[in-house]
Amino acid sequence: MENLKSILEQIEREKGIPSEELISMIESASTSAFKKHGVSQGLNYNASIDRESGKLKVFVEKNVVKKVADAEREIDKISALTIDSSVQLGDKIQVEISADKFARIAAQTAKQIIIQKMRENERENVYNEYKAKEGELLTGIVYRSTGKTYIIEIGKAEAILPEREQIKSQKLTRGDSVKLYIVEVSKGTRGSKILVSRTHPGFVAELFKLEVPEIADGVVEIMKIVRDPGIRCKVAVLSHNPRVDPIGACVGINGVRVQSVINELGGERMDLIKYSDDIKEYLANSLSPAKVEEIAIVDETKKEARIVVSDEMLSLAIGKSGQNVRLAARLTNWHMDIQSGSQQRDNQKTQALRENIVEIKNLPGVGEKIVGLLIKNGINSIQKIRESGLDSIIAIPGIGKKTALKIIESIKRKNDK
Repeated sequence: MENLKSILEQIEREKGIPSEELISMIESASTSAFKKHGVSQGLNYNASIDRESGKLKVFVEKNVVKKVADAEREIDKISALTIDSSVQLGDKIQVEISADKFARIAAQTAKQIIIQKMRENERENVYNEYKAKEGELLTGIVYRSTGKTYIIEIGKAEAILPEREQIKSQKLTRGDSVKLYIVEVSKGTRGSKILVSRTHPGFVAELFKLEVPEIADGVVEIMKIVRDPGIRCKVAVLSHNPRVDPIGACVGINGVRVQSVINELGGERMDLIKYSDDIKEYLANSLSPAKVEEIAIVDETKKEARIVVSDEMLSLAIGKSGQNVRLAARLTNWHMDIQSGSQQRDNQKTQALRENIVEIKNLPGVGEKIVGLLIKNGINSIQKIRESGLDSIIAIPGIGKKTALKIIESIKRKNDK
C-alpha cells in the first residue's frame, strides 16, 4: 500500500477519476473486509488512508473501562485519555492498531475497487460520448453476427445493427466498413447499448448533410423523408434562399451528390420533392415523377384529395404495387384517390346518369319499372324525354298512353316553374 498515493494520482491524471473518490471507496470496502476477514471476528474495524502518505491506518472500536478484562475490545480510561481528552467511562473510542496483519486484505480490496471503478468510469464515458451522438452518422467495422443481428465495432464501443434496421438487399461480412445512424443509446447491465440503423429516415438525412453543403449550412432544409428501405425513398426539401434551387442543390453537377447517397443506400431509388405550404402544389410534387393534371380537395379535415393524371401517367403515379402513391401519402399525410383522365370522364358520366335517373324517378307516376323501360330504350334523362316526345314514349312497350301523358305534363309543369 506504500505506493497507493502515486497509483491513484496516475489514475486521476489518465482516467479522470478523482483520487479522493477512490480513497473513500477503498476505505469503505476495506472496513467491510476487515470486519468479515479480520484477525479477530466480531470487532468493529475501521480503515483509513492517510491523504499525504497514502499509508493504511487501521482502527478498532473499544469500550472505555476502569479495568481491562478483554484487551481486544476494551481500553482503560487513562490510556483512552491520551487519544481523546474528553472521553468518559462507558464511551466507545477508535484505537489505532498495527496495519501489518491487514495489508494483504487491504491491497486486494484496493485492487478490486480500482479495477471496478475504472470499468464503471469507462462505461460511463462511453455512454456519455455516444449519447451525445444520437441522431448522428458514424462509420464502424462489422465485427461479428449473432443470428441476423450484426455487432459493429465503433471505436471503444460496440453497436447493434438488428435485422429490422438493415437494408435487405445489402449483405454485410466481417471486416466491412459501414456507415450507420445512431438511433438510441441506453444503459445496460454490461455497459451501453448502442442501437444503429441503415433504414432510419435520419440515415438518409445525414448522408445528404455530408454531400450537400447547402443542407449542412441550413440554406436547404429537409422537411421529411419516407422510405421503403433499399427500394425507394422520397425526400421533401425546402430552400430558405430564393436564389437556391433545393432540388438542384441536392442533385449536384451531373447528379454526383445524389448519386453518392444512392450508392450508399445500395441503389435505392430517390425522389427529390420540392416542399410547399400550398397543399395542392405539395400533393402534385409528391407524386413525382408523375405529372398531375388536376387536384380537388375532397375533405380538408380528413385530408382527402382526388388527383387526376393523364392515362399515360396513371401507372407511374400509382407505382409498382402502389408504392409511389403510398410513399406520397406518407410524405404529405394526405389520402390520395388517383384517377386517369378517362376514368374521371367515365365517373362523371356515371354520376350524371345517376343524377338523371333520380330526377326521372321524382316525376309523378314514375316507378322503378318505368325508369327501367325508359333507360332500356335510350331515354335516360329529362332532356331526352323532351326530345323524344309523347309518341315515342307511348311506343315503348309497357308504358301506356295515360302514363306517358302524365310524364310529359309533369315535365311541362317543371319547366313552367
